[in-house]
Amino acid sequence: MNRIVERFARLKKADKKGFIVYIGAGDPNLEATRQLALAFDKAGVDLLELGVPFSDPLADGLVNQLAAQRGLESGATPPKVLETVAAIRQVSQLPIVLYIYFNLMHRPGVAKFIRDAARSGVDGLLALDLPPEESANHEELMRKSGMCNIYLVAPTTPDDRIELIVKRATGFIYYISREGVTGMQEKVAANVADMTAKLRQHTDLPIAVGFGVSNPEQAKRVASCADAVVVGSAVVNQIAQHGKSPELVIRVSNFVRALVKAVEEDN
Repeated sequence: MNRIVERFARLKKADKKGFIVYIGAGDPNLEATRQLALAFDKAGVDLLELGVPFSDPLADGLVNQLAAQRGLESGATPPKVLETVAAIRQVSQLPIVLYIYFNLMHRPGVAKFIRDAARSGVDGLLALDLPPEESANHEELMRKSGMCNIYLVAPTTPDDRIELIVKRATGFIYYISREGVTGMQEKVAANVADMTAKLRQHTDLPIAVGFGVSNPEQAKRVASCADAVVVGSAVVNQIAQHGKSPELVIRVSNFVRALVKAVEEDN
């Protein structure tokens, strides 16, 4: 069974909510990415999203744009990111999703990239700029690979398109709770509960909520209505602050552990 599907099934059986962390691959370097992934696994993270560095990350706010830049500067090419996933797989079964822009898959060939990603131990792909209407071949290749095809739903997505998207997704639905790009926010969007309820009218897939969740209090609030909470920019910001410190992994994993605890308190 796919690791994402298995993890969410386990969470549902235990009546628990999941916690997902996003970081930029190669920030500050790929060895740090490997070590952080293993530390997150030990800290209780349920799924890791790895952003594959791209020169024009249109969906990302400044924090994640700078992480992508640092990843590119450290030499984190897509093949090397896959090598890092394979290294993580030697000691961990933490589910991993690649957060990726479609051009990075298109350039080497979509079929080849999907095949290589599956072989390295990737469990799902979230192609940010690939609309479902144009992804039939992509979805077929994903099904054959055994990886989950993750799609985004936004607050502005019309009801008829929500229905289309969730029927074509696998693994989980990623609901982005705010319009615009990624980034830390002072408050959780007010409509999260209403939107997750609307999504559940169209799908039985787990619903993960992200974009803007940045502290334990916010994580706990989102966990009250979602199946999983996604925290990205706040963790990436910790990496930016401590990237040159020998205590990077300890400091970032401690920050993440507090978020995990907040989500567990809602269970």
